[in-house]
This record gives sequence, C-alpha cells and structure tokens, in this order.
Amino acid sequence: MTTIGERVREARQEKGLTQTDLAGDSLSPSYVSLIESGRRTPTDKALNAIAGHLGTTLEYLKFGDDGPNESRVRLELDYARLSLADGDPAAAEHRIDDLDLGVVTGQLRYEALFVKAQALEMAGDIESSIGILEPLYVDREAIGDYLELAKVATNLVVSYLESGDLIRSVDVGERALTALEGAGLAGSDEHLRLGSALLWSYVERGDLLYATQQASELIRVAEELGSPRGRGSVYWNAAVVVGERRDYDRAKQHTQRALALMGEGDADRDVSRLRVHYAWLLLRSDPPQPQAALDQLDRAEGPLSVLGAVGDRAAIETERARAQMLLGSPTAAVDHAKVALALLGDLPRLETANALVVLGDALMARNEVEAAAEVYERAASMLGMMSATRQSAQVWRDLGDRYLFRGQTDQAALAFDHALREAGVRSTIPTEAMLGNPLHENRSADL
Repeated sequence: MTTIGERVREARQEKGLTQTDLAGDSLSPSYVSLIESGRRTPTDKALNAIAGHLGTTLEYLKFGDDGPNESRVRLELDYARLSLADGDPAAAEHRIDDLDLGVVTGQLRYEALFVKAQALEMAGDIESSIGILEPLYVDREAIGDYLELAKVATNLVVSYLESGDLIRSVDVGERALTALEGAGLAGSDEHLRLGSALLWSYVERGDLLYATQQASELIRVAEELGSPRGRGSVYWNAAVVVGERRDYDRAKQHTQRALALMGEGDADRDVSRLRVHYAWLLLRSDPPQPQAALDQLDRAEGPLSVLGAVGDRAAIETERARAQMLLGSPTAAVDHAKVALALLGDLPRLETANALVVLGDALMARNEVEAAAEVYERAASMLGMMSATRQSAQVWRDLGDRYLFRGQTDQAALAFDHALREAGVRSTIPTEAMLGNPLHENRSADL
C-alpha cells in the first residue's frame, strides 16, 4: 500500500521540487527526507505545511484517494458524469455545485470543474462554460499537464468559434498546439483532435488555403502516428475544409472515411455529429440528396437527443429544414427552422445565424418577401456582431441576389454593399464625392 512518505515524494516530484524546496522555512530538508523514506511519521501540523507547498490537502497525503472528502467528491463526480451521459446537464451541474472543492486535491478539483464546464456547454450556456475553462487552461499550462491542456483548449476553440470570437479561438488553439508539439505529443489523440478543431476556426476566418495546408499535414501525422479515433477526427475536419472549397465529392469521401475509423456502430456524440455533417454535405452535392441527408439526420437524432448539446440538436433541425426546401416543402422547412431557433434562444451563435438563413429561404419560397428580408438581415447583423465576417458577407450577398431576382435593385445594391464591407472591401471614393447621391443617402439612412 502507498504510504504517506511515498505520496509526499510522488507529489514533490510531480511539482518539480527538491526536498529543500519542499522544506521551506518551516521544516528541514533532512526531516523531509526521513518522512519520504518512511522513517518518520509527520505530525498533522508538519504534514499540513507540506500539503500547502505541494498544492494538495492534508487528507490526501494521509489517506490518498481513500480519504473521506476525496472519496465523497469522487463518488459525486462519477454521478455527475453519469448525468451527462444520460443527457441531463442540469443534474450534473447541480451535483458539482453542491461539492466543497476546497477540501480536495487540485487534480480532483480540476476534474470536477471540467465536468461542470461540459454540462454548461451541453445546456447551451457557452459563456459560463468559457468562464470556467479559461482558468483551467492557465492552470494546466502552468503545471505542464499538456494532454489535459489539449482537452481544455479543444473545448475553448469550439466554444469561441460558436460564439463568433474567431481571434480568441485561433489564439487558444495555436498556443496549446505548440505546447503539445514541444512536449513530443504530436500524433496523440488529444493533439489530433485539437488540430482538427482548429481547422474549423481557420475556415470560418476565411483562411481556406492555410486550412487546406494544415489539414494535409494533420492527415500525414495521423496516418503515421494516430489511433483510428484520432485519424477519424482529422478526416472529419478535413472534410469541412474541402467542403468549403466546394469539392463535395472529396468531402464526402473524407467523411465516409471518418465514419469508418470512428466506428459506425458507436452511439456517441462525435459519431452522431459526424452524421449531421455528412447530411450537410449530401444537401450540397451535385445533385443534392435530401432524402439520404434526412436518413443520416434520423440516425444522429437518437444519440444527440441524449448526449448532444443544444447546438447539436438545433443543427439537426436546421439541416432538416434545408432538406425539406430541396424536397419542395417550404412550410415543413419553416417549422423545422423555428424549432432550431427555439432551442437556441436569442444569444448570438453561428448555428442561430444558420437557422435564420434557412428560415429566410423558406419564407421567400412561400412568397413572404418582407418577412424573409427581415430574417436575412437579422442573420447578417448577428454574424457581423460576432466578427464572423466571411459568413456575414455571404448572407448579405445571398440577400442581394434574392432582391435582384425580384427586381428590387435599390435593396440589392445596399445588400451587396454590406457584403463587400463585411468582406473588408471598402469604397475608395471620397465621401464628399458621394454627397447628393440618392443611393448613398439611402445607405446612410439604412446604417
């Protein structure tokens, strides 16, 4: 059985401390040596001083994982994880909130807070989840726990991406990726998963060439060093990159490869989310395959209704709405898009903007032009507010095309102007030269 002395020595070595460092001003290095060798049983006062230096607890040094506080918190944490697996993030969050994390080790405290962050993300409260993950990121980085750092960073990359903060998403991901590679962990599942998540941010930022280069490098590393799961994650996200470049056939090939590697029979969140992405690709193929897409969405719905976050469930409804549009059922599309929006609420989210665009298309198909225009403008404004300039420009462009198709040239010109400005293309004509121009006056009033 592990003794007090062995736990002290292991904790000291994990911290990178010498016996002199651990002794500090209150103990002697020789006394620490005697404790670690098992030739002295420390008093609670001495052990408490040692625990303070090591960032752990007196209870852990005395009893290890079998201490009453550690055991109780670990049991509740297991129940919280079960609640997450059962699709009940609120129960998981409440269990964590009821714990006294000040009486347990730093590692156990980290595990509990990470589970709480996952619960908040699953419930759709991305901002609160980020608020927990950011300090955990700093903590894991400080102690050099790079595998856990990668897990935290991956969650942050995705959360910042979904909330529209692309700058922070890329910054967090690249910093953690550099740390993992410096620690010799390239090719680990954690490394590949983080690198794959980062591809989404490059795509949303509009860096398609760089994203393509990074995807190729990740595939090379994954094929050389990665596990089937890690390789599947890379192929999944590489499919996103080539899909954005309109190479849908290759994107489908990557997605099928990812499904085979990640296990088609697994009813977990990742595989089901991959099916939603596959449906997305099927709807954009030439020709589109709406019925096949609906089949994939149906297969994803069961697991994601339990394991998925709010955004996952909303994505299913959004893609169902797209499929119904292609099948000639705009009313059904409106219904599905509204379900997605009800799930997402009013906070700015990329998935919310996507659902608004589909709703606008469905309303336009029903000849509800004014309502559709209002919905499109909400989507574009939301994306602009989130700094998602590439998507915002695309939505404004789509709106301009629809105005132009109906002969509403003034509105089309304003929408195209919005699209250009969102894409970073500004007018080179001095403002003074445009004074008195009716289009300029209309645009100024619109702004």
